[in-house]
Amino acid sequence: MKKIGFLSFGHWSPSPQSGTRSGADALLQSIDLAVATEELGADGAYYRVHHFARQLASPFPLLAAAGARTKRIELGTAVIDMRYENPLYMAEDAGAADLIAGGRLQLGISRGSPEQVIDGWRYFGYVPEEGKSDADMARRHSEIFLDLLRGEGFAQPNPRPMFPNPPGLLRLEPFSAGLRERIWWGAATDATAVWAAKLGMNLQSSTLKFDETGEPLHVQQAKQIRAYRAAWKEAGHAREPRVSVSRSIFALVNDMDRAYFGGSEGEDHFGYIEPEKRAVFGRTYAAEPDVLIEQLKEDQAIAEADTLLLTVPNQLGVDYNAHVIESILKHVAPALGWR
Repeated sequence: MKKIGFLSFGHWSPSPQSGTRSGADALLQSIDLAVATEELGADGAYYRVHHFARQLASPFPLLAAAGARTKRIELGTAVIDMRYENPLYMAEDAGAADLIAGGRLQLGISRGSPEQVIDGWRYFGYVPEEGKSDADMARRHSEIFLDLLRGEGFAQPNPRPMFPNPPGLLRLEPFSAGLRERIWWGAATDATAVWAAKLGMNLQSSTLKFDETGEPLHVQQAKQIRAYRAAWKEAGHAREPRVSVSRSIFALVNDMDRAYFGGSEGEDHFGYIEPEKRAVFGRTYAAEPDVLIEQLKEDQAIAEADTLLLTVPNQLGVDYNAHVIESILKHVAPALGWR
């Protein structure tokens, strides 16, 4: 059994060919797709965060709105770029959105990927400490955020407050118990996956990672997941961790599917997402359901994960993306034992 959800980048374009032509369209359709996904019986709605782009950016208003419109599914991110985040303000936003959703948030955080502008986090007021990198800054922001989610008081109360305080040091409010265990780290390397395990975060592995062995993506990811689980066990955490992988998977069940995705590439490819950092980019799975089932049986990383996030072409509209998700649930998942 696997949890199955969607992952949307929330692209929008004013082009007449786009079904998502504005930021408002992207946000409102993202909420509608979460509602449709819940009605289909899937398990999660996840959103990507990209700054300075015609995509989804500030996640917490969206998560709160989707939480108010749904009752069961998980609502998450994959991922929030922690180079841009004030961890204290983020802890307040996350606590509020999680309470609105009834404790269903699953927040993926990370160092983030290359952005639309150079060093965009500097415009947000963040600069790495002397001798530190932007990745170090992201991890430091993440550690502060995780500490805040423990709910322990740390701030000295005013002796003459406007309103009465509870005794002792004060924590940030609103506080949502249990959210600390629902934080995930988006790891692009084996080393950061191990680091995440030590800190007690769940693991998200995307449709790409930095190439560390030259092997296909699914093989490298499977090794990453096994290294993560070994580090988790060594750290002695009491609970079982969760692991997700993202994939572009399309079951070709009608002419529209074949028109959109019938010619999609079926192989991984290697390239450079950052200078001097070679990455492996995962293939797109697009085939008739019986062929798709056999292909997915060979994906070692999917086999290792408990959660599968389906990347969706959000500009094709809510109805078509609901169809994409339903096709996997109906024609593929049962044969693979995911349902």
